[in-house]
Amino acid sequence: MPGGSIIFVNRCKRHLAEISVKAVLSVADLERKDVNLDMIKVEGKVGGKLEDTELIYGITVDKDMSHPQMPKQIEDAKIAILTCPFEPPKPKTKHKVDIDTVEKFQTLRLQEQKYFDDMVQKCKDVGATLVICQWGFDDEANHLLMHRNLPAVRWVGGVELELIAIATGGRIVPRFQELTPEKLGRAGLVREKSFGTTKDKMLYIEHCANSRAVTIFIRGGRFSLSPSIWFKPTCLLSFVVDDHSLGNKMMIEETKRSIHDALCVARNLIRNKSIVYGGGSAEISCSIAVEAAADKYPGVEQYAIRAFADALDSVPMALAENSGLQPIETLSAVKSQQIKENNPHYGIDCNDVGTNNMREQDVFETLIGKQQQILLATQVVKMILKIDDVISPSDY
Repeated sequence: MPGGSIIFVNRCKRHLAEISVKAVLSVADLERKDVNLDMIKVEGKVGGKLEDTELIYGITVDKDMSHPQMPKQIEDAKIAILTCPFEPPKPKTKHKVDIDTVEKFQTLRLQEQKYFDDMVQKCKDVGATLVICQWGFDDEANHLLMHRNLPAVRWVGGVELELIAIATGGRIVPRFQELTPEKLGRAGLVREKSFGTTKDKMLYIEHCANSRAVTIFIRGGRFSLSPSIWFKPTCLLSFVVDDHSLGNKMMIEETKRSIHDALCVARNLIRNKSIVYGGGSAEISCSIAVEAAADKYPGVEQYAIRAFADALDSVPMALAENSGLQPIETLSAVKSQQIKENNPHYGIDCNDVGTNNMREQDVFETLIGKQQQILLATQVVKMILKIDDVISPSDY
């Protein structure tokens, strides 16, 4: 199944790569050469095509308006971000209310209505045109919000509230009494979007006051894999997906992982724009340099250094084997080519382009990523070597 997902993601790799780069550049601090990936929200919803994946300069919330008759589009929105519910205050002690007459019931109802009226009026007085609340609304409060022409969204998560506050430049307000015009967030456009004939709806908060928070919204539709598509008629293997919903979710998750990798690569290039060429060319050139350095050590240390050089060769050898090439012959040929021409750009031709020059193939990796790979691998080996003995299960 993952193989099938990779094929689908690979089909739109250019589109997804451009979205990832634009997202990183939108939130990057180029002066400090740093990128806060928490400012990039990656959301996915089943349906549509992978090509419908888009970059939104703002925030998406997987919610809709709390009342179906509320407006679906608000321009120049002033947003009140609340963590207090539209409900009457609840006493902290146990209480009991006896209502034995119609008058008492009317008094209680009017008192509740006054609470809701005051809450809605506070939001209107500060100039809010949209209310986003972490908690729910009472039905009466929801009805009153609709009649007062104050659109509202309820049950929005804490993490999403923080992102909305960052994007719109607003403040999260814990009590109605603390609500002021300065604490309102601002967005150029807030719209509710429906997806086809389904009942799924989402809220788009775009053109925010602080556009440094962005959302990558991934789409992915139903698919089934037919044996005739992936395999020759003579092949005995078959690959059929029966559970469409499972396939959809796995496709969305695979796309999320691919985009996260792309975001990390773009972030590494912001931090340090140095690159090394891929296809195992960097490891081969490092192996040659390490092996040459081993000759300078007369003692036993040179054997450890040569072993490190051999370990570096395992990466291009694995690449050659996974590409269906003869690993030892391919590695020896590329290594001799590097030494002969003194060119560190030669690697394994995994794509069968016809040239081993990774510079011509435009195959490269970030220097930071390559350094971390080699460093972490070395640390793991050092940690294993520090272990004196291994306890087998039978020793317990």
